[in-house]
Amino acid sequence: MRRFLLLYATQRGQAKAIAEEICEKAGAHGFSADLHCISESDKYDLKTETAPLVVVVSTTGDGDPPDTARKFVKEIQDRTLPADFFAHLRYGLLGLGDSEYTYFCNGGKMIDARLQELGAQRFCDTGHADDCVGLELVVEPWIDGLWAALTKHFMSSRGKEEMNGALTTASKAFWRTDPLKPELLHIESQVELLRLDDSGRKNSGVLEHNAVNGGHSTALIADYEPSLTRSVPPLSQASLNIPALPPEYLQVCLRESLGQEESQASVTSVDQVFQVPISEAVQLTTNDAIKTTLLVELDISKTEFSYQPGDAFNVICPNSDSEVQNLLQRLQLADRREHCVLLKIKADTKKKGASLPQHIPERCSLQFILTWCLEIRAIPKKAFLRALVDCTSDGAERRRLRELCSRQGAADYNRFVRDACASLLDLLLAFPSCQPPLGLLLEHLPKLQPRPYSCASSSLFHPGKLRFIFNIVEFLSNTTMVVLRKGVCTGWLAMLVESFLQPHTHASHANGGKALAPEISISPRTTNSFHLPDDPSVPIIMVGPGTGVAPFIGFLQHREKLQEQHPDGDFGAMWLFFGCRHKDRDYLFREELRRFHKLGILTHLKVSFSRDAPVGDQEAPAKYVQDSIQLHSKQVARVLLQENGYIYVCGDAKNMAKDVNDTLVEIICKEAGVEKLEAMKTLATLKEEKRYLQDIWS
Repeated sequence: MRRFLLLYATQRGQAKAIAEEICEKAGAHGFSADLHCISESDKYDLKTETAPLVVVVSTTGDGDPPDTARKFVKEIQDRTLPADFFAHLRYGLLGLGDSEYTYFCNGGKMIDARLQELGAQRFCDTGHADDCVGLELVVEPWIDGLWAALTKHFMSSRGKEEMNGALTTASKAFWRTDPLKPELLHIESQVELLRLDDSGRKNSGVLEHNAVNGGHSTALIADYEPSLTRSVPPLSQASLNIPALPPEYLQVCLRESLGQEESQASVTSVDQVFQVPISEAVQLTTNDAIKTTLLVELDISKTEFSYQPGDAFNVICPNSDSEVQNLLQRLQLADRREHCVLLKIKADTKKKGASLPQHIPERCSLQFILTWCLEIRAIPKKAFLRALVDCTSDGAERRRLRELCSRQGAADYNRFVRDACASLLDLLLAFPSCQPPLGLLLEHLPKLQPRPYSCASSSLFHPGKLRFIFNIVEFLSNTTMVVLRKGVCTGWLAMLVESFLQPHTHASHANGGKALAPEISISPRTTNSFHLPDDPSVPIIMVGPGTGVAPFIGFLQHREKLQEQHPDGDFGAMWLFFGCRHKDRDYLFREELRRFHKLGILTHLKVSFSRDAPVGDQEAPAKYVQDSIQLHSKQVARVLLQENGYIYVCGDAKNMAKDVNDTLVEIICKEAGVEKLEAMKTLATLKEEKRYLQDIWS
C-alpha cells in the first residue's frame, strides 16, 4: 500500500479523532497511514521523510497551537533553519478552530505558513474547519478530497503536482493561493485572522452546508415540526450516506470492588495537582442581577503552588452527581456503580493502533470514572451516533439516529444535537430502545477536562492566597424535557461554598474555620504571556468587562505593592475599561477599583453600563467597553502607537473581543490616517510583539 505520514496536534481530542478517522478510511482507498501525535518526535523525522505528510491541527487559547504541538512549533520556528529545509516535503493540512475567536484556526495557519517558508509544498488544499458552524462542514469534504489528492500525488512522476479543485468552494475560501513572499506569510496570516468582515467565512459555511444537504431545506411539509426524535420530508424520505461503523476495541469487565480508596489524584494529569482548601467565598452581585458572580479564595500557603498576576490555573471538577446517577440508571448499571472497571484491548479488534484510554485510571469504580474521568455532557460526535444505531432495536429510532449521523441530516444534527448541547443521557432518554454496552461509552466519551480560571489576585497583596471569580453558568436544556442546568464546574463550586457564602453587601472576611472548608484540586496552566510588562514605566490599557476584570485586579494589586516598595519608581499609566449591565447590580469590585483610582494606581477608570437608561436629559453614556474606547481614541492611539504601550483584553470572545478589535482598527485608521488593511497589519504586529494580548473564552 502507498504510505503517508499522518500527524495530529490535539488539545481536547477532536484533532486526534479526525486523524483516527482518516487512518481508518485509508485502507479502503489503497493507502496506509502512519499515525502519530505530533509530540512523538521519536517516531517520525520530517527532515528525511519521503512520503506525503498529512497534518490535523487544532487551536487553543488565544490562537495558540495545542500543548502537544508547542515543542514542534518551537523547533520549526528556529530562524537559523535554511529556506529549503523542507523542500523535499509534500503536505496537506487540516486546521480546526472556532470563528468566535479573533485568531481563527491560528494553530494550523501558523504551522502551514512556517512549512511554506521552509520550502514544503502542498499536495492538497489547506482546510480550515469552523466549530462555530460545525467542523464536519469542512472536515468531511476535505477528507474526501484528500484521497484524490494523494492518488494524484503518487501518480505524479515526481510527486510535485498540487491538487486543484479537490475541495469544495467553501473550504477554498479559507486560504489564499496567490504567491507571497515567505517573510510576509506569517504576518499576512495574522492580518487574515484580524479581518473585520467574517461574511466570507460564514457564507462559505452556509454554502457548503447546503451542498452537503443537496440544496434541500427543512421547510415544513406536514403540520408538525422536526425534533430530535422526528424528521420531516425530504430528509425522512431520503437515501442516506452514513459514516462507516467505528470498530469496537475495548473489552470491559466489571468486578466487585475490594474497597480500595479512590481520590481525585487518580485522575491522570500532565501537570502537578494540588489539593487546596477554600478559605473564603463572596457573592459579588446582587440577588436581582441577571448573572450571579462569585469570588472564591483558595489557601495555597501549605503548597508549592505559585502564580503571577495574569496567570490562569485549572480546577479539576466532577460531573453532576444527579446526572451520573441518572446515566447509571438508564444504562441499568446502578446496582454495579461501585464495581471495579477492568479494561483491555479486544483481541479481534479491527482498530489500528488501539490503546487503552489514558484518561481512565486502572481499577477504579464505574461511578468514579463517570464522575471524574469522562465528559458525560459532551455533545456526541456523528461517529458515536453511528455506533448507537447498531445498539437500537426500534426501527423508527434506528432510522432517526441514522439520519442524524448522515450527510443528508447535517442540518438536523446541528439543530437538535450540536446547537441544543444534547448529551449522551439526552439521547438515551430520547431513544429508549438504544442499549449501548459500557465499552462503547468508554470508547467515545472524551476526557473530562479541567476548567481554566484567571487568577484575580496578586501573591504580593494576598500572600498564600489565590483568588478567582466566575459566573454561575445556567442554561435551559430542552432536548427531551425543559431542564435548567448549571455549568459542570461553576455549578459544583457554587454548591461547595453555599454553606459559607457571604452576600455581596458584606465586607470581605475569611472563613475563620466556622464552616468546614472543602478542598478542591487545582493545577497550573502552561505559561502564557498575559503578564505585566517587564518595564513598569510602560503604559498599559486593560479591557475587561464582567468577569474579564479578574486578571486586572491582580495587576492593580501587584502594582500597588510595587509602588509601595519603590516610592520613587517610574510607573506608567494604567487604563481600565470596565463594563457591566447595571451600576447597582453587577459592578464587580466597585469599591476596590475606586480605591485604586483614588490612590493613583489606576490612572484612568472608564466604566460603561449597558442596561442602565440615561438619567433625565443626560446624553446617553457609553454602552459597551468598545464605545468607551472609541470616546478616548486619541489617548488609546497615543499609548499604542507612540508610547510603546500594551493592551490587554479579557472576557467574551464571541462579541466583545471582536468588537474591541474592530474598534482598535477604526481608531488606528482615524488617528494614524491609514487604510484599513494597514491598520490591521499594525494590530497584527502588536500581537507579534506581545503588546496586544488576549485572554478570551466563548
